[in-house]
Amino acid sequence: MLERIRIVLIGTSHPGNIGGTARAMHNMGLADLALVAPRCEPLTADTVSRASGADALVHGACTVETLEEAVADCTLVVGASARSRTLPWPMITPRALGERLPEELATPESRIALVFGREDSGLTNAELQRCHAHVHIPTNPDFSSLNLAAAVQVLAYECRLAWLDHQAEEPQAPAEQPLASHEELEHYFAHLERTLVAIGFHDPATPRQLMARLRRFTLRARPERMELNILRGILSYTERLVPRREDD
Repeated sequence: MLERIRIVLIGTSHPGNIGGTARAMHNMGLADLALVAPRCEPLTADTVSRASGADALVHGACTVETLEEAVADCTLVVGASARSRTLPWPMITPRALGERLPEELATPESRIALVFGREDSGLTNAELQRCHAHVHIPTNPDFSSLNLAAAVQVLAYECRLAWLDHQAEEPQAPAEQPLASHEELEHYFAHLERTLVAIGFHDPATPRQLMARLRRFTLRARPERMELNILRGILSYTERLVPRREDD
């Protein structure tokens, strides 16, 4: 279960935080690290020092330019954030996240990404809207700022607790159909927007948060791959009817 949990760091500016994250992950048995557009050299003497023996995770980390590349194969993407700044998104606690892991990782194809933002500004609204849910660490409201590696440590700890609890339980039956991956969902959202524009329902010049709301609704529903294929089939058929409607 722990092998299929990916830690994603976006725009990290200090190599020591990458090293500290690697140490926190290794402490709790996580090993899948992805770096998105880091603003520093990931592997430095400071990285190795802060990793305290876990620098192999940094050597093996995947470095990409976009969040979409980092989570393309993931079936659940959770962004670490205090709140959604423009449109409310499903919010869970670290403990609730841990409790969901056995079910979310019931099939071999399942992957979970825990996404952390920049040290100075966190995740953008666009990045948060690409997550199924947001996780908030309930810190002291009078001093809520957490070091990046410390935030990773909290969530990694909850993941390990969930894994330990799951060892004593009977394995759950796998889901009948695999869930849609992040990449498949992003293709669906692009197809949906294209179709809505074609039928005149959506005007990109005055979006009124339409796509953000449809994205939130779809991500909350957690569609299976087969269900998403059905929806895309409906969109394709709708697109074929558009010229006919204009002729009429």
